[in-house]
Amino acid sequence: MKDLRAALLSKISERSARVGVIGLGYVGLPLALLFEESGFPVIGFDVDKAKPEALSRGDSYIRHIGAERVARAFARGRIVATTDFDRLGECDAIIVCVPTPLGRHREPDLSYIRATGEEVARRLRPGQVVILESTTYPGTTREELLPRFEARGLRCGTGFFLAFSPEREDPGNRSFHTQNIPKVVGGMDPASLEVAVALYGAAIAKVVPVSSPEVAEAAKILENVFRAVNIALANEMKVVLDRMGINVWEVIEAAKTKPFGFMPFYPGPGLGGHCIPLDPFYLTWKAAEHGAWARFIELAGEINTAMPEYVIERAARALNRHGRSLKGSKVLVLGLSYKADIDDDRESPSFEIIERLREAGAEVAYCDPYIPVARPGREHDIRLSSVPCTPEEFARHDLLLVSTAHSDFKDARLYSGARLVVDTRNVMAPLGLGVTGSPGPEVCRA
Repeated sequence: MKDLRAALLSKISERSARVGVIGLGYVGLPLALLFEESGFPVIGFDVDKAKPEALSRGDSYIRHIGAERVARAFARGRIVATTDFDRLGECDAIIVCVPTPLGRHREPDLSYIRATGEEVARRLRPGQVVILESTTYPGTTREELLPRFEARGLRCGTGFFLAFSPEREDPGNRSFHTQNIPKVVGGMDPASLEVAVALYGAAIAKVVPVSSPEVAEAAKILENVFRAVNIALANEMKVVLDRMGINVWEVIEAAKTKPFGFMPFYPGPGLGGHCIPLDPFYLTWKAAEHGAWARFIELAGEINTAMPEYVIERAARALNRHGRSLKGSKVLVLGLSYKADIDDDRESPSFEIIERLREAGAEVAYCDPYIPVARPGREHDIRLSSVPCTPEEFARHDLLLVSTAHSDFKDARLYSGARLVVDTRNVMAPLGLGVTGSPGPEVCRA
């Protein structure tokens, strides 16, 4: 069986290895395009038939991945997109980029990984390498995928190869992208590691091999726990310093002038994105299985998940000072995406804020130039479309609530007719709004 490893390495070296990418979302699509741009034949798989159809037309459904890039790739003829999973047998390498959400009780939901594992297992043939990229708890690759594949009668390391390599996508980041972000790779055995490192090394600038899939899985969790805990600290400081009448944003700017021992993190209305709100809880769940309790992570989760309620409370207090209640007030939420200048709304706290405002009786609208129509999600379906980003529209509302720091909102002229702004992202201060004695709306930090 040694020839299978050598044959696959030769195909990778020659760029004739066909790469299959399962899941054509924010992680899978840029990865598929990168392999195609590196000269590999590629097949992209997705259960949502609208995605292959759009890609085949040369359209992009992810704003920061432009339609021109997609059109160029598909015009060259090296890449196709399909819902036909029988074509997995054509692939020499299969990379799995499927969602790993949380269940109702914050337990890991591995249903997408398991279902995809079954699809791959039914078509697994000798000489293929399978790599899981979906963020998950340490042990998933070994416990969930390895048994399914070896049940086919092939042995890992000789008949097929298996590895884990965590995705590190940061949608909209113009400095770091799939090609130049170092790629951590953990193989199930030395042969699997060698093959996976060779594959990624053919398309990505730097590959970082580690000793096992568990190390690679844990590294990704640690990256996100680090951010979640530090954002929780920033959020807690915001609440504490607000009680003291101190501007947390000014404090952070002062602290970050220290050239060592400090890294700035910023508060917000809650956590969003595909990683930080979810991934740390994969570790707490797995830790409990081993009789260990990740109390620090749980506490950070409590603080971060409480932020939308804090924002609502601040909005209610701001309106009360103007003799109004939330009930019956017109509130415009600025920003539906979870971070600035992208169209990614996964786990965005804006959804919960909108729903809580509605529950309080407010008349709610949203403005987001990146998301003209709110998409239904796993937990939220607000059934709204974006209102225009104009001074006239902003002036129609009793309160503007800044939830996302889009560049489009950083124009003081937009707020010429506004009366009251609750700012969760420090957008107003750089515009000179909310400063004592300055013209414009009253600004409340939240």
